[in-house]
Amino acid sequence: MQVRLTTTGRRSGELREATLYAWPDGDTDLVLVASQGGKPKDPAWALNLRDEPTCTIKHGKTTTTYRANEVKASGPARDRLWDLVTGQFPLYRSYQKKTERLIPLFVLSPVVQPG
Repeated sequence: MQVRLTTTGRRSGELREATLYAWPDGDTDLVLVASQGGKPKDPAWALNLRDEPTCTIKHGKTTTTYRANEVKASGPARDRLWDLVTGQFPLYRSYQKKTERLIPLFVLSPVVQPG
């Protein structure tokens, strides 16, 4: 699904927006793929999430606060998520072949607001 991600700029501290695809994982989590089309560097939004993992996702008329966790290492958890996203968007596989970096995956979990 196409979403609008808002992060906090790691240097500026200003809100930064990016339109990208998020892939549902279970009932509440989302997966973001920092492919940047296979370019050699990670996208700015990924760098921002590493510095400040709290972000918002707008989908339709709904905006939800999430906390991002990067899946850093290869292994069963990352393999499962990679299969989930490439099963729906196989072009990610060709992006991975174009770059030497391991394309980052981020799992976003909703932040439960007290109340």
